[in-house]
Amino acid sequence: MTTPGFVAIGVFLFFGATMAGLAATTLLLPGTPLDRAWTLNPTAYQQLAPLGGKVGILFLLLSATLFVSVVGWFQRRLWGWRLTVGVIGTQVIGDIINVVRGDVLRGGAGVIIAGALFLYLLKRRVRAAFPSSTN
Repeated sequence: MTTPGFVAIGVFLFFGATMAGLAATTLLLPGTPLDRAWTLNPTAYQQLAPLGGKVGILFLLLSATLFVSVVGWFQRRLWGWRLTVGVIGTQVIGDIINVVRGDVLRGGAGVIIAGALFLYLLKRRVRAAFPSSTN
């Protein structure tokens, strides 16, 4: 099953891995030209920059997790599907927490988008593309 949705999930994971890696790099090695990327989200930078290396390591781990998920996803490994479900499920939970904390617009949009991805991942035909004999 190589549907546009299947490819889109893989591309989405790869994009996430790249962006988390960029965030990790800029937080661990501030003062490089890569810092300009934060102009896209200056509020996040103001909140994360004081935490520097501590949060940079977490972004590095997130990037690695997403990259491993991409590999498992495109190799159609059961563990890749499970990891992807876990990553997107965690995103849904985080977005719900954002809504509860009062960030209704962004959190709500996140719940809708991540929730749709999560439901897609749980479809029987998507799960069937990851046979348990190849994990």
